[in-house]
Amino acid sequence: MVARGAWMSGGVLGAAGVCIWLSHPHAIKQAQPAPSAPAPESRAPPGDSTPPGGDDVCTRSHDFRIPAGGTPSLACEAARSIVRQARTQLGYAPSAVEPRSFAEATADWLDPYGLWSVAPDTPIGESFDRGASALLADLEGRASGDCREARALGVALVGWVTELRAAFDEARRGDSSGEDAMTAASSPAFEGATVTRPARALAATLGRRIGVLDRSMGPAARPYADAARARYFPTLDAQGWSGVVLAAAVRAYVPAVDPHGAWAPLDEESSVYEVDLEARPPSRLWEKADRTAIGIKIESGATPPLLDGDVVLALGGVAAAGLSYEQVEQLGYAVSEARPPARAEILREGDPMPQTTWLDAAAAGSKGSDPSSESDDDLPVERIEYGEQDAIIVAVHDVRDDLGDELTRSILRERERKGPRAVAGVVLDLRGNGGGSTDGAIDALGLFIPGAPLFPMRRRDGSTETDRAPEPPGVDRWKGPVATLVDGDTASAAEMLAGALAAYHRGPVIGARTFGKGCAQEYLDDDAHVGVLRLTTLLYALPDGTPVQRVGLTPTLRFPFGTAEPNDREASLPHAPPLWRGPDVRDRGVLAHAEDGTWSAVWPTHGGNVGPCRDADVCRALRLLGTAASTARRTTPPKGR
Repeated sequence: MVARGAWMSGGVLGAAGVCIWLSHPHAIKQAQPAPSAPAPESRAPPGDSTPPGGDDVCTRSHDFRIPAGGTPSLACEAARSIVRQARTQLGYAPSAVEPRSFAEATADWLDPYGLWSVAPDTPIGESFDRGASALLADLEGRASGDCREARALGVALVGWVTELRAAFDEARRGDSSGEDAMTAASSPAFEGATVTRPARALAATLGRRIGVLDRSMGPAARPYADAARARYFPTLDAQGWSGVVLAAAVRAYVPAVDPHGAWAPLDEESSVYEVDLEARPPSRLWEKADRTAIGIKIESGATPPLLDGDVVLALGGVAAAGLSYEQVEQLGYAVSEARPPARAEILREGDPMPQTTWLDAAAAGSKGSDPSSESDDDLPVERIEYGEQDAIIVAVHDVRDDLGDELTRSILRERERKGPRAVAGVVLDLRGNGGGSTDGAIDALGLFIPGAPLFPMRRRDGSTETDRAPEPPGVDRWKGPVATLVDGDTASAAEMLAGALAAYHRGPVIGARTFGKGCAQEYLDDDAHVGVLRLTTLLYALPDGTPVQRVGLTPTLRFPFGTAEPNDREASLPHAPPLWRGPDVRDRGVLAHAEDGTWSAVWPTHGGNVGPCRDADVCRALRLLGTAASTARRTTPPKGR
């Protein structure tokens, strides 16, 4: 096993790999559609094979590889090895997996289109229900043999997909004079999370649209049409389908034992880093795209020379028809940074035939980088009257690896501003912050409690590790009052920030009880060497040993921020990691600084002069500061919570 990156607990991307927090975790398929169908034997589209200035070989600077378009598939022993790895390296003892929900998730992952196992007329769903316990036993190594239940499901899939292929071929040959080529190429082909259309009807629709393109474009359409047929209706035998079932089963199994976990093959690994990518996206070829019968239609945010409305038939030599949602996403990331530039085959409104264009990686990398606009690294800051001075409110929406640098710049800039009013204190607004990088949280804490031992972290074997906050140059440190604003959506690395400041009596926590995610994940290469695992491997506590997992932070000063407490909390997740109370690792010398005046931990009085604020709730919360009740000490939950 090789770790792909440093441990973390929240949502920031790193090419180096960061662990993430999922703000409202669900089964992965609830967030995104399922895996893809196989690529045809030959994926290269027609046209000139040499890009300007080089061969048609994409050497990428980004970590994600260009997906080949094949169906995810695992041999029996490979699937068992990944499940074994997940169970043994999980940070706590895994609980039993419920067969019925596992069967539903496996069927969901198996089917990227609504054709094979989730459509209302498929017989495969019932087969999954009947064989769920046996398939679990196969995966967990409790059954002898070579995953016989997966092979039995494969036998059923051979017959069903053969029937659908026949329906596709008949519609492809039939009369389709009522639809023009561009409409057939660009119309969305698949439903969302809920599939209501019968598979036979979808197969016929796909066949009819491909037939329109056959007759309109002739031989130019053939490579893409054949790729679509091969992916929608793979000509696999029972053993081949068994591998597809096992890959889907592993994708369903990992989040069944770890609500923050996931597994994906390398062609779809960007889905494992989904929240990281949302926090700080890499360059990509489009913002929004939809899968059609023959390719990918760009809905918005196209990177030149692509245009909104283009239908992408192939990218980097890979036909786009029949790719899974995950492969479409990864293709958009990977090809955007291809070197030399990748070739794209597209259909464009007004052009009756496909055209070839070469992508400009520099354009993709610079998209959205308007030098006149605010830097992506600038944190939103509001300066609010507070008594005779000002309070600085810094909105921290996610915890990035470089949060320490971001906060340093923001606070220094406000301290150096010329004006009649000094800075009374700093407030970190962590409301709605789902977490991010533990390294980012630790670096940020160095500004307020430099050198302090921070979070004890426990692995399953009982070993613990503790990091210290860095000790930045004196000019970068903030010795004045600090406070944090939190709500029910404050989680993970954001809870670390607020909880550590309170545990060291550095500043009060204002708001509502937080989400309660006191665990961290790691990205791991799987033991089968075919994919990536995201797995919860660590439980953490606050510096004073107070648990966070399943409990959350109890605010020093309660304030509702105008919203009801969310029902969706860590403790409500099926199979959520257990609560863990750690040792008190606080450095008494560091702790004394908040009590002997080295740091100004107590907010000055404001005499009712607070505001105005863009958010009225912020002003109301600030008025709680500077009173006798505004101690920086934190209320500790009773033992055993």
